[in-house]
Amino acid sequence: MESKADVRSVTSEQLAAIEDEEVLNKMLDNATDFEERRMMRAALRELLKKKRDKREQDRGSRQQDLRQQGLGGGGKTGGAVSVGRASMNQQPPANRSAGQISPSTGSAAGPAVASAQKCPPAAAPNVKNVKQMLLDWCRAKTEPYEGVNIHNFSSSWKDGIAFCALVHRFFPDAFEYSTLNPNKPRDNFQLAFNTAERLAGCPPLLDPDDLVRMKEPDWKCVYTYIQEFYRCLVEKGLVKTKKRP
Repeated sequence: MESKADVRSVTSEQLAAIEDEEVLNKMLDNATDFEERRMMRAALRELLKKKRDKREQDRGSRQQDLRQQGLGGGGKTGGAVSVGRASMNQQPPANRSAGQISPSTGSAAGPAVASAQKCPPAAAPNVKNVKQMLLDWCRAKTEPYEGVNIHNFSSSWKDGIAFCALVHRFFPDAFEYSTLNPNKPRDNFQLAFNTAERLAGCPPLLDPDDLVRMKEPDWKCVYTYIQEFYRCLVEKGLVKTKKRP
């Protein structure tokens, strides 16, 4: 494991030997040299890819075992494989909190008013600068993650992958990022919000069911949630800063 003092002397070979995402994340946070940061981002992407490939390989092996067991037990292969897949794909039921925000498409007067009440627009004079700072922070923290391209607080978050990447950056042992499916946004939202609540103490201000019904998330709601997540990280000492977005 590399210490913070070793960051400046690290080589690509040493980075390739690291198999702990948390170690690479900490090294990336403390690195200042452009070339070193490039090497660390590449190492982190390669590690995530290796984990994803291994996961797929293990899944294929398990399915093969199930097929063999089914053939040996009277030709019930299809049933065995189906049960195995159902077990792997089973997700915990969504927990709806009383304090959740329900974003709205604003297509009707009623929902639009409700959204405005629950996701109040920031009215501070420096809100534009704060918003950009927070957006830049999100982009920097999720840069090594495949499938994430954050350029706003709305469409960039619609499949839930960006939320998962941001949470995973600080809690890499909480779940396997490489197994996420962008075609299952509700599962991604639920996973990110549940993990953030459990490990960071961030209240689930957004509701996965409401988010999937919208073409794009309400940027004010996403912005409010990310602000709260950032605040919780600061309180836990996981983010050190003099200025809080």
